[in-house]
Amino acid sequence: MNVVAHGQPVPTLTWTPAGDCRGVVLALHGGSGHKASPAILAIAQACLAVDLAVLAIDGPVHGERSVDGNLDPTVSKQRFRDAWRAGVGRFSVAQDMKAALDVFLAQPGHRDLPVGYIGVSMGTAYGIPLLADEPRIRAAAIGLWSTTYPASEHLAEQARRIRCPVWFTQQWSDEAFDRQATQDLFDAVGSPDKRLVAYPGGHRELEGERLQDAVRFVAGRLLQAGSPS
Repeated sequence: MNVVAHGQPVPTLTWTPAGDCRGVVLALHGGSGHKASPAILAIAQACLAVDLAVLAIDGPVHGERSVDGNLDPTVSKQRFRDAWRAGVGRFSVAQDMKAALDVFLAQPGHRDLPVGYIGVSMGTAYGIPLLADEPRIRAAAIGLWSTTYPASEHLAEQARRIRCPVWFTQQWSDEAFDRQATQDLFDAVGSPDKRLVAYPGGHRELEGERLQDAVRFVAGRLLQAGSPS
């Protein structure tokens, strides 16, 4: 797909089911990843199993947008932290994802597909402004972020504007995000249909049971929304 936003290319990958496509999930990686990282590939595999396409982009200093193409997770994480604190992509990443969604839905047979979102950690930091301002998204799985993380003062206000169903996850011993402040961000989410799901352990990508829970929530809302009345 050829995607352009604010005059710049948006590196994008898509995965579509072998059979009928019943919906599409926007997926955004964490701060140490990129659009084809293992975490995104796992999301794609889980979504394809229930006939959902997946659409992923590189974050603002990740993947093809990295200045030197370095995909090392440790390097990517530090570059993201520096970029986030500097305000890079605070709202423009949401516009990038909207542009990618516009192109995908304009393809034959895609126009009326229900849309979901999956993105934790960095995917939540950049995803909340998207969810606050994109009515096409009918369900989302987010989390692993807090109100007290540096440069996150805007997120609670944005979260209050979210109206789609939200599955919000928390790692109970997350070393990067304060437990109460993570719950405060969940509390700010304005959707009447939301749930907080906590798992033991430290900060980590969605995988295993946690990934299946997230996809089950999003797929359930999308497929219900896409079924005939």
